[in-house]
Amino acid sequence: MIVHLIDGTFELFRHYYGVPKARDADGIEVGAVRGVVASVRGMLNYGATHVGVATDHVIESFRNELWPGYKTSEGVEPDLLAQFHPLEEALTALGVVVWPMIEHEADDALGAAAVKAALDPRVTQVRICTPDKDLAQCVSGTRIVQEDRLRRTVRDEAGVVAKFGVGPASIPDYLALVGDSSDGYPGLQGWGAKSAAAVLAKFGHIEGIPDDPKTWGVNVRAGSLAVTLKRDRALALLFRDIATIRTDVPVFESVDELEWHGPTPAFAAVRARFDAAVSEEAKPRR
Repeated sequence: MIVHLIDGTFELFRHYYGVPKARDADGIEVGAVRGVVASVRGMLNYGATHVGVATDHVIESFRNELWPGYKTSEGVEPDLLAQFHPLEEALTALGVVVWPMIEHEADDALGAAAVKAALDPRVTQVRICTPDKDLAQCVSGTRIVQEDRLRRTVRDEAGVVAKFGVGPASIPDYLALVGDSSDGYPGLQGWGAKSAAAVLAKFGHIEGIPDDPKTWGVNVRAGSLAVTLKRDRALALLFRDIATIRTDVPVFESVDELEWHGPTPAFAAVRARFDAAVSEEAKPRR
């Protein structure tokens, strides 16, 4: 069996900005929810059998306590934020397993589910459906892969190395040095994608990088980078901790729990609500 793990937060953002807005009979915005549910139904109709969706029920997480600049819900459109809970309810009505994250993030649930599903010998492949570079650390050979459904690409372990210059195990270190503007931590001054990849390809992890740049033996500005790393190594380790997916988050006991058995009786009302919603582009002009 193939297990599909879907980043519900990414999908909701993608559809919010990619499909027409639509309001239901009560004037509530449901366009993005309707788009995500239709997308998941499409996967099921095309043969996906074991599916789980992770969402950020609350945008803030324990990582906000580790770094004050970490991403929050500030600046997110209210109409978008308001669709998280309805999305979880609609997918549950569809009969799909949903993990709404509060203390942790959707990424943690996806990583935990991927690792656990891969332990089941009946599983031939786990597909983490998100382009988020954080999840590259969970890729393993061709058994756990990342699927970008928008671009219709699949990235296995060799693909991670080709993309980032390092293997999955070094992705948290890579992100710590380079930074991640979407998550709100800056990385270390002077460290870029090429220098981080070159150094980590040789030493693997931040603590393995020597203080003496003469021993690096890589084609980068080792002197200045070494000064920054020596000064801010503790900060780099903090950023790595932030970037590390927590794969011990409770998700399921058995992969059988992810098998889809069809919509629940509650889905009829959800479908009727979506069918009655009026898209902005369909509204009559005055």
